[in-house]
Amino acid sequence: MPTRDIPWPVGTPSWVDIAVPDVDAALAFYGPVIGWSFVDTGDEFGNYRMCQVDGRAAAGIGPQQSPEQPTAWLIYLGSDDADGTVKLITDNGGTVLFGPTDIGEIGRIAVALDNTGGAFGVWQAKSEVGAEVYNEPGSLVWEDCRLTEPEAGKAFYTAVFGYGYEAVPGAPGDYSAFTVNGEVAGGIGGMTGVPEGTPSHWIPYFSVADVDASVAAATSGGGAVLHPAEDTPFGRMALLTDPFGAVFSVHGEIEEA
Repeated sequence: MPTRDIPWPVGTPSWVDIAVPDVDAALAFYGPVIGWSFVDTGDEFGNYRMCQVDGRAAAGIGPQQSPEQPTAWLIYLGSDDADGTVKLITDNGGTVLFGPTDIGEIGRIAVALDNTGGAFGVWQAKSEVGAEVYNEPGSLVWEDCRLTEPEAGKAFYTAVFGYGYEAVPGAPGDYSAFTVNGEVAGGIGGMTGVPEGTPSHWIPYFSVADVDASVAAATSGGGAVLHPAEDTPFGRMALLTDPFGAVFSVHGEIEEA
């Protein structure tokens, strides 16, 4: 199992979590869909649940802090200086919503909007690196950043996190892979195939052992299918929502015929 015990490079999607109105219902949904087990971090951390793969952290689920808080997956980008990153965010047209603030000795975080309105987090690792497992069922395996103004957004992420970009054969012209230190780390582009009026957003892709089984578990667990499972040049994928409306994708290998 590929694991990580040192901080992720600056700009790398290094953690993902969600705040929900009913934590128990979320655990009952995501356990069968993604294959996670869960650990309650206790009262000190608001009973935030660590989603684990073989005892290693993969994601987080916590309670909403207010009814106005959106129910959506939040992807955190790595930083070695959260305060410096926050300054770059505001200097380049972004908006800071929260932080930076310490989470005990675990790490320092902030939540922000990019210059097109897409929400993301900033994670500066201390005692915890963020995601401890990757390229394994249950792990965050890809991220799509969908932007209402893709060229402006790409310039923002380059200025703040140093992203480079590579063309993706067969993808829409405004869609690119973004790179961190020359390594592909996710995708970024416009709103092709997205309902009109949808704001900029990030979508997490979770690796699963069996995409079709995950889709079946999602529908039986109160979720919905936005795009059914299909084979693509990049693997088998489906786009889903949980019972609260949060959007995510599942990804798996294509089975040999």
